[in-house]
Amino acid sequence: MAQRKSLNVNGKAVRIAIDDPGMPLLYALRDNLGLHGPRFGCGLAQCGACTVHVDGKAVRSCVTPLSSLTAQQKVVTLEGLGTPQRLHPVQRAFIEEQAVQCGYCINGMIMESAAFLAKTKKPTEAQVKEALANNLCRCGTHARIVKAVMRAATA
Repeated sequence: MAQRKSLNVNGKAVRIAIDDPGMPLLYALRDNLGLHGPRFGCGLAQCGACTVHVDGKAVRSCVTPLSSLTAQQKVVTLEGLGTPQRLHPVQRAFIEEQAVQCGYCINGMIMESAAFLAKTKKPTEAQVKEALANNLCRCGTHARIVKAVMRAATA
Protein backbone atom coordinates (compact mmCIF):
# COMPACT_ATOMS: atom_id res chain seq x y z
CA MET A 1 0.00 0.00 0.00
CA ALA A 2 1.32 3.41 -0.95
CA GLN A 3 2.39 5.83 1.76
CA ARG A 4 2.21 9.62 1.51
CA LYS A 5 5.39 11.65 1.88
CA SER A 6 5.26 15.41 2.45
CA LEU A 7 8.04 17.54 0.97
CA ASN A 8 8.76 21.21 0.34
CA VAL A 9 9.81 21.42 -3.31
CA ASN A 10 10.57 24.73 -5.00
CA GLY A 11 8.74 26.58 -2.23
CA LYS A 12 5.57 24.50 -2.41
CA ALA A 13 4.29 21.88 0.01
CA VAL A 14 3.71 18.65 -1.94
CA ARG A 15 2.56 15.15 -1.04
CA ILE A 16 3.86 12.17 -2.93
CA ALA A 17 2.44 8.65 -2.96
CA ILE A 18 5.30 6.18 -2.57
CA ASP A 19 5.50 2.41 -2.31
CA ASP A 20 9.15 2.36 -1.25
CA PRO A 21 10.51 4.89 1.29
CA GLY A 22 13.97 4.11 -0.06
CA MET A 23 12.96 5.44 -3.47
CA PRO A 24 15.46 8.05 -4.64
CA LEU A 25 14.39 11.68 -4.54
CA LEU A 26 15.23 11.89 -8.26
CA TYR A 27 12.39 9.51 -9.16
CA ALA A 28 9.88 11.39 -7.03
CA LEU A 29 10.88 14.70 -8.60
CA ARG A 30 10.72 13.42 -12.17
CA ASP A 31 8.00 10.78 -12.08
CA ASN A 32 5.65 12.05 -9.38
CA LEU A 33 6.08 15.82 -9.72
CA GLY A 34 7.00 16.14 -13.41
CA LEU A 35 10.17 18.12 -12.68
CA HIS A 36 12.71 17.23 -15.34
CA GLY A 37 15.52 19.59 -14.30
CA PRO A 38 17.34 16.85 -12.38
CA ARG A 39 18.51 14.22 -14.85
CA PHE A 40 19.31 10.55 -14.46
CA GLY A 41 22.94 10.12 -15.41
CA CYS A 42 24.60 7.29 -13.54
CA GLY A 43 22.44 6.43 -10.53
CA LEU A 44 25.60 6.24 -8.42
CA ALA A 45 26.17 9.89 -7.41
CA GLN A 46 29.22 10.04 -9.67
CA CYS A 47 28.21 12.34 -12.53
CA GLY A 48 26.16 15.17 -10.97
CA ALA A 49 23.37 15.31 -13.56
CA CYS A 50 20.80 14.76 -10.79
CA THR A 51 22.04 17.53 -8.48
CA VAL A 52 19.41 19.47 -6.51
CA HIS A 53 19.59 21.61 -3.38
CA VAL A 54 18.40 20.41 0.00
CA ASP A 55 18.46 23.30 2.46
CA GLY A 56 20.89 25.12 0.17
CA LYS A 57 23.36 22.24 -0.10
CA ALA A 58 23.99 20.50 -3.42
CA VAL A 59 23.01 16.83 -3.16
CA ARG A 60 22.79 13.96 -5.62
CA SER A 61 19.11 13.15 -5.82
CA CYS A 62 19.74 9.75 -7.42
CA VAL A 63 21.08 8.40 -4.10
CA THR A 64 19.04 10.49 -1.65
CA PRO A 65 16.24 8.28 -0.30
CA LEU A 66 12.91 9.97 0.28
CA SER A 67 12.94 8.55 3.81
CA SER A 68 15.94 10.76 4.64
CA LEU A 69 13.99 13.98 3.97
CA THR A 70 11.54 15.84 6.17
CA ALA A 71 8.69 18.15 5.20
CA GLN A 72 10.64 21.05 6.74
CA GLN A 73 13.66 20.64 4.47
CA LYS A 74 13.64 22.79 1.37
CA VAL A 75 14.28 20.95 -1.90
CA VAL A 76 15.09 23.16 -4.90
CA THR A 77 15.43 21.91 -8.46
CA LEU A 78 16.55 23.84 -11.52
CA GLU A 79 12.90 24.79 -12.06
CA GLY A 80 12.86 26.53 -8.67
CA LEU A 81 16.25 28.23 -8.96
CA GLY A 82 15.04 30.94 -11.32
CA THR A 83 12.30 31.62 -13.83
CA PRO A 84 12.45 32.45 -17.54
CA GLN A 85 11.54 36.03 -16.60
CA ARG A 86 14.00 36.22 -13.69
CA LEU A 87 16.99 33.96 -14.19
CA HIS A 88 19.32 33.08 -11.36
CA PRO A 89 22.73 34.74 -11.93
CA VAL A 90 24.31 31.34 -12.63
CA GLN A 91 21.66 30.52 -15.24
CA ARG A 92 22.18 33.90 -16.90
CA ALA A 93 25.97 33.48 -16.92
CA PHE A 94 25.75 30.00 -18.46
CA ILE A 95 23.65 31.46 -21.29
CA GLU A 96 25.92 34.49 -21.77
CA GLU A 97 29.06 32.32 -21.85
CA GLN A 98 27.40 29.76 -24.13
CA ALA A 99 28.39 27.06 -21.66
CA VAL A 100 25.85 24.56 -22.96
CA GLN A 101 26.55 22.05 -25.69
CA CYS A 102 24.28 18.99 -25.50
CA GLY A 103 22.76 20.27 -22.25
CA TYR A 104 22.37 16.97 -20.42
CA CYS A 105 24.81 17.68 -17.59
CA ILE A 106 24.29 21.43 -17.44
CA ASN A 107 21.35 21.39 -15.03
CA GLY A 108 23.51 19.64 -12.45
CA MET A 109 26.41 21.97 -13.17
CA ILE A 110 24.17 24.99 -12.61
CA MET A 111 22.80 23.61 -9.34
CA GLU A 112 26.27 22.70 -8.07
CA SER A 113 27.58 26.13 -9.09
CA ALA A 114 24.73 28.00 -7.41
CA ALA A 115 25.27 26.14 -4.12
CA PHE A 116 29.02 26.73 -4.37
CA LEU A 117 28.63 30.47 -5.02
CA ALA A 118 26.17 30.83 -2.14
CA LYS A 119 28.99 29.95 0.24
CA THR A 120 32.02 31.15 -1.75
CA LYS A 121 31.43 34.74 -2.82
CA LYS A 122 34.71 35.49 -4.62
CA PRO A 123 36.11 32.18 -5.82
CA THR A 124 39.31 31.66 -7.72
CA GLU A 125 39.27 29.72 -10.96
CA ALA A 126 40.99 26.86 -9.14
CA GLN A 127 38.22 26.79 -6.52
CA VAL A 128 35.56 26.67 -9.24
CA LYS A 129 37.33 23.78 -10.95
CA GLU A 130 37.60 21.93 -7.66
CA ALA A 131 33.92 22.55 -6.83
CA LEU A 132 32.84 21.13 -10.19
CA ALA A 133 35.39 18.31 -10.36
CA ASN A 134 32.77 15.66 -9.64
CA ASN A 135 30.31 16.92 -12.25
CA LEU A 136 30.99 15.18 -15.52
CA CYS A 137 30.56 16.69 -18.97
CA ARG A 138 31.39 14.56 -21.98
CA CYS A 139 30.97 17.43 -24.44
CA GLY A 140 34.06 19.24 -23.25
CA THR A 141 32.58 22.63 -22.40
CA HIS A 142 34.47 22.83 -19.10
CA ALA A 143 36.36 26.03 -20.00
CA ARG A 144 33.11 27.87 -20.78
CA ILE A 145 31.47 26.45 -17.65
CA VAL A 146 34.30 27.79 -15.48
CA LYS A 147 34.02 31.19 -17.21
CA ALA A 148 30.28 31.19 -16.57
CA VAL A 149 30.71 30.48 -12.86
CA MET A 150 33.36 33.20 -12.59
CA ARG A 151 30.98 35.62 -14.34
CA ALA A 152 28.11 34.68 -12.02
CA ALA A 153 30.37 35.31 -9.03
CA THR A 154 30.68 38.96 -10.08
CA ALA A 155 26.94 39.43 -10.74
